[in-house]
Amino acid sequence: MKPYLLASSLLLLIAQAGLAQTTAYPYKIAMQRVLWHENIDKQQIKLFASINKSVPDESVSLQITDATGRHVDELQEQIETDSILSSQSKIKYLRNVESTLQQFSYWRGQKDFPATSAPALIKGLAECIELDRKGQSIEPVIESSDYGVARMLVDGLAFSKDNPGMANSRVILTRKYLGLHPDEILLELRKQPNLPFADSILKVAAHRDVRKFYDYAQARGPLSNRIASHPDTLVRTIGQMAGSRNGQLYFPFLDNLIRGKITIREIDSVKDNDFSYFRLLVRTRIEYAGRLLPPVRDTATELNALTEMMARKARQLFVREINALHDVNDLNVRFRSLERLTPQELYYVAVLSEDEIYTSSYVSGVYPRIFQRMTNPRGDSLLMSVNGDYFRKFIKMAAGYNTLNHFLGTMGKEEAETLMKAFVIGLERKKNDRNDDLEDAVDVADSYSSIMDKNKELAGFILNEVKWNYDKNVQDNNKRGVVIYKLLKILFESADTASRKMDLSTMLGIPSIYAQDYKSLTDDSGRVVQQVFFYGDEDKDGQNSFVNFMGMFRGKAEWKIDDKPEWVSIRSTRGKPVYIYANKPLYKPEEDLDEKAQVKLIEYLDSKNLRPTVVVHRGHSYHLPYTLKKLAPTARIVVLGSCGGYNNLNEVLTICRDAHIISSKQVGTKTVNEPILEAINANLVAGRNIDWINMWKELSGRFRTGPAKEKFDDYIPPYKNLGAIFIKAYRNAMGE
Repeated sequence: MKPYLLASSLLLLIAQAGLAQTTAYPYKIAMQRVLWHENIDKQQIKLFASINKSVPDESVSLQITDATGRHVDELQEQIETDSILSSQSKIKYLRNVESTLQQFSYWRGQKDFPATSAPALIKGLAECIELDRKGQSIEPVIESSDYGVARMLVDGLAFSKDNPGMANSRVILTRKYLGLHPDEILLELRKQPNLPFADSILKVAAHRDVRKFYDYAQARGPLSNRIASHPDTLVRTIGQMAGSRNGQLYFPFLDNLIRGKITIREIDSVKDNDFSYFRLLVRTRIEYAGRLLPPVRDTATELNALTEMMARKARQLFVREINALHDVNDLNVRFRSLERLTPQELYYVAVLSEDEIYTSSYVSGVYPRIFQRMTNPRGDSLLMSVNGDYFRKFIKMAAGYNTLNHFLGTMGKEEAETLMKAFVIGLERKKNDRNDDLEDAVDVADSYSSIMDKNKELAGFILNEVKWNYDKNVQDNNKRGVVIYKLLKILFESADTASRKMDLSTMLGIPSIYAQDYKSLTDDSGRVVQQVFFYGDEDKDGQNSFVNFMGMFRGKAEWKIDDKPEWVSIRSTRGKPVYIYANKPLYKPEEDLDEKAQVKLIEYLDSKNLRPTVVVHRGHSYHLPYTLKKLAPTARIVVLGSCGGYNNLNEVLTICRDAHIISSKQVGTKTVNEPILEAINANLVAGRNIDWINMWKELSGRFRTGPAKEKFDDYIPPYKNLGAIFIKAYRNAMGE
């Protein structure tokens, strides 16, 4: 049979025909080894048949068949005709050849095992057999081979397990595998903490994923001991943190810890005092922000951990308290928690709580105190003192809360102009190599309507800067920059959307932002399904909100209420079918009853094939992440009631691509929420499209003066939500 095996094309024909092997070999084979040669031949035929079916590239197919055909034949002959080898040794090597072919047949084409590795595999097999017959280690071959070839050789050479290099070869194999799959380093080291190269790959794992490394370091055992004594500063520092009960509190300072700029003892001295800890966070953030500036442009390790901790502390310690006291007339009482904060600390309280801070908390509390506590109350000096950190966010908030004119007025005209140029320039640059990093551009988009309402001259200046940056990005052939500035140019030129002089939907290539088609909100049965998320609160705010919500339907003949233990269902009895489902706010934090009620309601909706197209979030901003996790992808209208920041808009539009979003600068209030929901439901029951412009005009007639108007003006309808419109248009333009 061997002469035919030399011709791969004929071999394929034999394989396809399923012929048995009967032809004699061109060299003499001892009877006790015929079976082992025939086993190899069977593997060859099986392999060639599969190659003929699965490898369309003829050149690749020929490489494989030549290596596993002709070269294997030559190897068989070398083994059989070797006058020095014993019969048992020959059988051992023939079995190695058969086993290696089996390995190739199994792994070929899978990840790390390209079909084109066949020549290297057979060459390596021959070299390993030659080394083994001389009593030498196969390590050099395994070391020089790619992982896939090395793996097939080691597994295929199972019958040479007595080779002096087999044990080390398996160690080499593990190192090669982890080099290709670094995410599995810690999992492997937990099983084999004493691998000879453990120190080098521990360093790789730590620098690759600090949080994951921390989790593994927390487990007591040989691995944590090795981490504790590791020569790398980062590895050793994470080990120290993992050994503490308060390890998470050290993460914000990790970069300075590994640089020796701060010690764990220094952090320990403040970590139990919330105010002192927050002050250290701010000081560290300002330092890190300075390193982000040119020419350094260095991102500190775990910068996100620092930002997240600062935001959490700012909200917990200051914002939620001053928000909760919004009805207190004595401002000294309401803002007592801000008393010891520096201008820089107040600055971060503002920019890091954009999604939660009330208008009055910002305008009457945080913002004025920034300048009252500055020796030289200038806006440009303030921004320089924080190394320009979050300056776009601060300008956006100042525009939204009507303090931008004051802010710019605290500095010279030239400095103000330079600042607003910086506000617009460089939006095409990415942060952390994220393609979807649009927060700065969205902040610029969101601010424009407010700027235009209060300072048309400044709005014109910004539009001109946008045009200049657009031309520059066209010249630089920067696609991302061209798209960003073109969209901003269109949005700003059409700022008066109520006039409908410019059809933004058509110009931006996105679905209508002015109206929501009724049919798009109905399911196959013609029903419109709404889901409302409520949350129980210690202060009864969520419970009161639920009572107010139910007041829109109780005792009304046009609505039927079905009261369940954990949720209510509300159905229209007249007009078009509208089904509303709302979980009850059940406050018992140790049992997380809100979560359980929401999950059970969602399970019920799924079981009945009820897909919400209108979703409403009712509750404090800090509850919103839990709503977004359960947001139905079918939602076409999303009423946040609060929290219109970039991160929330981005997440909603990631889940529900074309959703119309109503959001507010304030926390949702029944004074405005109920009229908005009533107007939406009136359209749905009548089977009408929802015309946002006309609906908003009618609503504004109900909120003409006083506090009610101020609260309504905080709500942003879909056609004025420039941030959401920008995100939709950007994704469409970039093909995302």
